[in-house]
Amino acid sequence: MNNKLFDVIKQLKSNEQLNGYDEAKIKQTVVLRILDILGWDHYNPDEVVPEYSVRGKRVDYALKIGNENKVFIEVKKPNELLEDHQEQLLEYAFAEGVGLALLTNGIDWWFYLPLTEGSWEQRRFYSINLRDQEVEEIVSKFVDLLSKEKIQSGEAINNAKKILESKNRDKKIKEAIPQAWQRLITEVDEELVELLSKKVENICGFRPGIDLIENFLKSLPQISLGPKLPKEPKPGATSPPSASYSYLKIRGFDLRGRHFKVDSWREMLLKLSEIMAYEHSKDFEKVLTLKGKKRPYFSRNKNELRAPKKVGNSEIYLEVNLSADSTVKIAKQVVTLFGYKEDDLKFEYGE
Repeated sequence: MNNKLFDVIKQLKSNEQLNGYDEAKIKQTVVLRILDILGWDHYNPDEVVPEYSVRGKRVDYALKIGNENKVFIEVKKPNELLEDHQEQLLEYAFAEGVGLALLTNGIDWWFYLPLTEGSWEQRRFYSINLRDQEVEEIVSKFVDLLSKEKIQSGEAINNAKKILESKNRDKKIKEAIPQAWQRLITEVDEELVELLSKKVENICGFRPGIDLIENFLKSLPQISLGPKLPKEPKPGATSPPSASYSYLKIRGFDLRGRHFKVDSWREMLLKLSEIMAYEHSKDFEKVLTLKGKKRPYFSRNKNELRAPKKVGNSEIYLEVNLSADSTVKIAKQVVTLFGYKEDDLKFEYGE
């Protein structure tokens, strides 16, 4: 056990100020501190290379052994959605032939094997959450996957591949589901399935399949999952499903016959909001009346939102850290604010 790293992780777990740190503070307080303990000399620019240039862009850190890039690390602040940055990081790592990549906001650490087969999401083989996981597990994984000694010997990549290929993944997920449920039932939020999936990943490092979560919830007689999920419509269909949008892939949306192409539910809501801001600039501030149980959905103060995105040229920010169902609900509320009917907004799905 690395006692120094153990003490630092323990301190970070109890540091409630981390959520308010900007990217520079996360780098200094968390990332470089951990790298230093793991044997990386961050004072040596030939070993820990800041702002490493790739294709005219920059990766926050490249860890090098000799002249060879071994690890790329991209750092974000705690309220940023890591999903929005993984594709670019992994494209750079793949293009440079870098075997290991990390995406972190200081609290969540997502580990990737960029050179393996599969989608970007499938190449994410493990995640660490400083808040939820046990200190011993966090220390063990940091040492096994990121210490200079194991990176240099190649053992870190072998450890990563073993995790990715592990036949015990489902077993660990099943063991973590009851723990995640005990933590989750005290939290009030809109999307139980999505929240439980995330909490399981935070505990054991693996993202559970939807079937595992549903089977667990169904095994509890006092729990009702509500209406069954609809069958996924054929590509190009525009009629909305009767129950949940969570498992449908959006390709675009129609607004009174005008078609707009999008790649995600978040992009749909942002695009729709930008259209309303442009066409109804004088009274677009009406969206400020739309609020959730804990936070507003729109605000002039981006610090009120977990993941704010600026709406066009307006001075208003949109919350995008939302489930698909919540996104659709808000989209319908937005259009009705400006004289449309809910049926004027239709969605196109694809595979």
